[in-house]
Amino acid sequence: MTPESLLAAGTRALTENGDLRTSRERFAQAYEAAQKTGDVHTLVAAALGAGGVWVHEHRTAAEAELVRSQLKHALTLVEPKSDIALRLRLRLTAESDYQANTCTNILALLDEARQVVDPVVRVEALSLAHHCVLGPDHVELRKELAAEMIGESLRSGRQGDLMMALLWQVVDHFLDADPHAVRRLTDLRERLKHEDHLAVRFVVSAMEVMLAIRDGRFAEAEQLAGASAQLGAEVGDVDATAWYGAQLSAIRWYQGRTAELFPLLDHLVHSPTLSTVDNSFFAALAVAAALSGDRRKAHGALAMLCRDGLHSLPRSSTWLVTMSGVADAAHLLDDVDVAREVYAILLPFARLPLMASLAVTCFGSAQHPLGLAALTFGDVGLALTHLKAAVRDNLALGHWPAVLSSRRKYAEALERAGAVAEARRQLATCAQEAAELGVDTPPDADLTVRREGKQWLVRLGSRNVLVDGGIGMAHLAVLTANPGREIDAAELVAGTTAVAAEVTGQDQLDLEALRQYRNRLADLRGRELSDAEQAEHDWLAGEIAAATGLGGRTRTFTDSGERARIAVGKAIRRAVTALSSADPVIAEHVRDRVRTGRRCSYTPGP
Repeated sequence: MTPESLLAAGTRALTENGDLRTSRERFAQAYEAAQKTGDVHTLVAAALGAGGVWVHEHRTAAEAELVRSQLKHALTLVEPKSDIALRLRLRLTAESDYQANTCTNILALLDEARQVVDPVVRVEALSLAHHCVLGPDHVELRKELAAEMIGESLRSGRQGDLMMALLWQVVDHFLDADPHAVRRLTDLRERLKHEDHLAVRFVVSAMEVMLAIRDGRFAEAEQLAGASAQLGAEVGDVDATAWYGAQLSAIRWYQGRTAELFPLLDHLVHSPTLSTVDNSFFAALAVAAALSGDRRKAHGALAMLCRDGLHSLPRSSTWLVTMSGVADAAHLLDDVDVAREVYAILLPFARLPLMASLAVTCFGSAQHPLGLAALTFGDVGLALTHLKAAVRDNLALGHWPAVLSSRRKYAEALERAGAVAEARRQLATCAQEAAELGVDTPPDADLTVRREGKQWLVRLGSRNVLVDGGIGMAHLAVLTANPGREIDAAELVAGTTAVAAEVTGQDQLDLEALRQYRNRLADLRGRELSDAEQAEHDWLAGEIAAATGLGGRTRTFTDSGERARIAVGKAIRRAVTALSSADPVIAEHVRDRVRTGRRCSYTPGP
């Protein structure tokens, strides 16, 4: 093929078909052939076309530098004030601004492009500029750019321009939680049936995955995610792997199975296919590691994100999801300082949904991580405000798994605030919503809690999870081993053989519980303690000493029954909080069937 025919094939693949893989191959061949023949026009056009549809299509250092050097060389071969020179400068500027997490230069150059007669120059400038303002600071600007691009695309004479402009508008609607977003997507989907554009079709397929997750159709969403990733690979879109990872993370998160993704995320964070301004997978790794029990890895991933302050992280299209992951990780790791920092930086964006990239996955309302952060640093009133808003906003989004997740946390905050009746009402609603989504657990499933090294293995039917936990998990172990039987809170605190003699007749069980209590005291001794840990240490030491007489005989707890009731209730609530982050379904089962008070019990069954 001649340089001209190769160029024509590349241009057709890019601007009409959206076939990124084919266009890159043809432009590379055209550039090489033009170099040999000295065809300056073809060489310049091939260098420009190699940039592709998106900004930052070339992720490895070698590929990115090759394209950049070709663009710079092409710029030396053309008239500086020509339209082709401006198009080359637009591409170079967009690539530079994107990786520097700024939009100042590309927006300035866009103003220059608006003065040009050729609509192709204007439409390219608008698309490139739009890609550089995908962060949460530019909601209104994006809408203006997309609307202007639609008008210019009707004049450019290139089929792909209109498809790209309409796609940008759909993206903007989703990123702003616009109620008409799905309507816009439906319109674009219908257009694709008549005017196919592979790059746009891939993004639309990824959005379909996001909508399936929001509907709670997890099995279907997983199938759609696999098909979308395959389409992306065929199209040649470098984001295919990252988007699939993000979608799988969302599915597993709402299934309560995030810990399963730990090995995958540990590998994916180092993938060269990830954008240089994408830190969301480090946040996901911190969460998955914490849920898997690898606190060292979790602290490491979180520290990497916070090293220069969260404000230093680029506010890219994945920034909101990154901040949400930071809030989750801080909550799991009890990192109060990080929780305060992420709260302050995320607060201005409370009304936005937690969308990743071009609306390819969604983690619900930004109100949820704000509420979670507030819970972490102990402001229950503030947490209630945000979590109630999260439930409302997730209902408006039609994100049913996120509604369930936020409602559970809202119930937890209500319980902490002492509004037990309302907390129970919210939990009853959760149970109904979980059943409707098909994520509830069979009522005859058995709950077991046992120690596994320094963690606790909690099983419910076919579900199981390893979690950290203090004395509250030991209380749950006693209660679940004695289903349907009431145990005095004071006896739970003491962990004495009286429980075995009076309640179960199995002295080994409570000797084991007593051993766990003493082990917990040993864990707390000899290291710097948080306020909560110090209070737990003092309580355990005092109450076990008060509960045990000469020869290890049990004393009565009439004088300390109220203190025992409060201590057991707080300890079990902390245990349920740990379970909520690891497996919301198991946590809901525990909340619904464990009763605390002067006498505590676990009631299995429906």
